Order: sequence, then C-alpha cells, then structure tokens
Amino acid sequence: MRRQVHRLARHREPQHAALALALAGVLALSGCSKKEAAAPEPRPVVAVAVHADGNTAPVMSLPGEVQARYSTPLSFRVGGKIVERRVRLGDIVKNGQIVARLDPADAQKNAAGAQAQLAAAAHSYEYARQQLERDRAQAKENLIAPAQLEQTTNAYASAAAQWDQAAQQAALAKDQLQYTTLVADHAGVITAEQADTGQNVSAGQAVYNLAWSGELDVVCDVPESALAALALGQTAKVTLGALPGRTFTARVRELSPAADPQSRTYRAKLTLDNPGPDVRLGMTADIALSVRSSSTASGAEAQHGFFVLPATALFHDGKEPAVWVVRAADSKLELRRVTVARYDERTIVVSQGLKDGEHVVLQGVHTVSAGEPVRAIAPLHPEDFAS
Repeated sequence: MRRQVHRLARHREPQHAALALALAGVLALSGCSKKEAAAPEPRPVVAVAVHADGNTAPVMSLPGEVQARYSTPLSFRVGGKIVERRVRLGDIVKNGQIVARLDPADAQKNAAGAQAQLAAAAHSYEYARQQLERDRAQAKENLIAPAQLEQTTNAYASAAAQWDQAAQQAALAKDQLQYTTLVADHAGVITAEQADTGQNVSAGQAVYNLAWSGELDVVCDVPESALAALALGQTAKVTLGALPGRTFTARVRELSPAADPQSRTYRAKLTLDNPGPDVRLGMTADIALSVRSSSTASGAEAQHGFFVLPATALFHDGKEPAVWVVRAADSKLELRRVTVARYDERTIVVSQGLKDGEHVVLQGVHTVSAGEPVRAIAPLHPEDFAS
C-alpha cells in the first residue's frame, strides 16, 4: 500500500511543476500589462510658417446690386377706374409724360356742377355789389334809412363770401378732374406694374413704380463683424459682372443705424461716380472696401501687416473664425481665434490672432484636435497655397 502511494506521489510531481511554471507566466504577463503604454508618435500635419505681408491691402469684399438712388410709386390722387395705361414695365418716361388715365365722367360732372355754382354765386355777388352802390348814393342824399344801408352791406358781404367759396370749389373740382390723369413727376424707368386696365383703384394706391434717372446706388448688406470697417464718405471700388474689365468708384452715402431683424445685417448704400449709360438697374456688383486699420489691427499688429492663408486653413471656434497653430514649445496643436479682414476666392487675409513665424495647419483641419502632438511637414506643392 505504501509503495502505491509513493509511486502516485512521484507521478504527480511533474504536473505540479508545470502548473507552477504556467502560474509564473501569467503573473509575469499581468505585471507587464500594468506598465504604461508607450507614447504615440507625433502625427504629421501639413503646416507652414506664416509671415506678415505689409503690402497686403486690407480690403473687404461684399456683394451688391445696382439700384436707383430715388425710387417712388406712381399713384392717382383720386379713386376711380383705370381706362388707359400708356407705359409698360421697363419703359423710359420723361418728366410730365402721361402714363395712365382714370374714367373722368364723374370728375367732369363735379367740375361742371362747381362751375354752375360759381356762376350763380358770381351773379348774386354782382347784384349785391350794384345794390350796395345804389344804397350808398341814396344814403348820402338821406333818401333811405341807415338801417337799410346796413342790410345792403350785410347782403353784399354774404354774397362775396359765397362767391369766394364757389370759386374755391370750382378750382378743387378742376383739380380733381386733372387728377384722373397720372403724370410722371420725374424722368426715369418703370420698374414695376401694380394695377391693370379696368381695375378700380383708391386714392394713393400704387399703379407703377418709377426709378428716377440720374444718380445710381450700389446697395449691399454688411455683416456685424464688418460694420466697424465702414464710415460715411468712405470710397470703394466696384466691379460689375455684366461689365468685365471695368472698375467704378463709389462712395458710402448711407449706412443703416439698425440691423435687419431677419438677416442681422446692416444696409449700406454707395453712390457711383460717373456710372455711364452701360450701368443698368439690377446689375450684380462686387464692392471692395478698404478696411480702416483702426478696426482691423491695433498697436504693433497694425504695423506688421496682414497674414495671407489658404482658405483650407480656416476652422471655427464656435461661431468665430479660427486656425490650428503648432505651438513651438511642445509641438502640440492650439485652436486660435483670428480676425479675418478679407475673404478671397482661395485665400483669406488675417489681421489679428497670429504672430510672425508661427506654424499654421493648412490641410485636414477637421481631423485634428486641441493638444494633439504633431510634426509639421511642408506641403508637396507650396505654389498651390500661394495667394
């Protein structure tokens, strides 16, 4: 019995040794897993050192539209039925030209009635005047009582007042008859038709819209961020899509004091200098406004110029424009808010937020994160990022 137990014990010794070795391996592996993971390699990003360009003109570009400086509705001063329209949309009219007529029948009858009343009042006035002259002559000879002269004088004054009233009513009726003819009070072009022949219109209801000839404006909507760059009397360069190769000069003459409740932009009107006959109403315009240095940069930044970056470098921190900057101290990314003075087709001009020599990420700005360690590499084709 003892021999069997001894043989069984010697048979189990190799199994215990193998189990001990396996347990030691597991403990060794768990010890390695507790060690910190190796730091990741810095991520390569396309970035270049930016330098201020003192020759870059701080210009803000805004879209606009050519409009007449003055535009007014044409309407009848009396109500009635339109029986004739002589001009159509787009027609050029002259000052004093007849553009529409109302049915004059009622106005003619009123004028005729007023004239009849005026004739009757004139007859009464003439009779009262003659009677007063006779009574005055008889009063000198003491042929009539003083009371009779007073009655005659009173009748004359009443007849004179009635005659004056009838004359005013006749003049008013004549004007009402003239108001049935709609006349352009300025030279210009018809830009809208708002009533048709046969339609009954009320006094003051617009029939046409007339854009006055003469001075032309370029109207644009200015965002809040660019409002400080504008001032009354400021000059701007205007180009028109319909007239390529030509540049016009304009001057800011009006700036809205309040923002539009929907767009939150401010309406600005610029008067064109010598637009010429080729400039037509409704043409689209591009307005290049010189940004005042006091509104885009201050202190040393105003002396160092502006930074031209490719549009691909632009990111946003909330609602504000920003770019990714590689910190020189630890080569980690920092999201930096910047002030953009101008948006061009492929580039942006930054006036605040950057320092000369800093590295800015040019590509993949939506795939990186703040604090991420990176390694800046130059772009393969630097000319693609030139302004």
